[in-house]
Amino acid sequence: MKKTRLLHAGLSRLVATLGHGDMVLVTDAGMPAPQGEPVEIIDLALTPGVPSLSATIEALLSEMQVESHIVASETLGRNDAWVTSLPLNLIGPRSVVTHDELKTLSRRARAIVRTGECTPYANLMLVSGVTF
Repeated sequence: MKKTRLLHAGLSRLVATLGHGDMVLVTDAGMPAPQGEPVEIIDLALTPGVPSLSATIEALLSEMQVESHIVASETLGRNDAWVTSLPLNLIGPRSVVTHDELKTLSRRARAIVRTGECTPYANLMLVSGVTF
């Protein structure tokens, strides 16, 4: 049995295989997956709001080293609680793109983690760092 918080086998495997600069997009329930792209989808959505984006990010950060993050300007414009409560000390500097640019960038992600979050524009790209 694992000693860390993250119990989901797919997420643990993903984090264990990330390299420096790899990207993981944590999304709301409505974010479209890139069509025809070889991006892994880890679908955690169970019911509206379960799991929440915040809970999923918190669980990922218990194992994932993050060097920076990317959000859409539309996301920041909403000023939702999940954004204002992000632990900036754990996710590094922020880059801001449009929502359409984030969707395009998702094609380069190692994985997309779909949550049950039903807040518009609740999407966060985490860029993997190194521990040394």
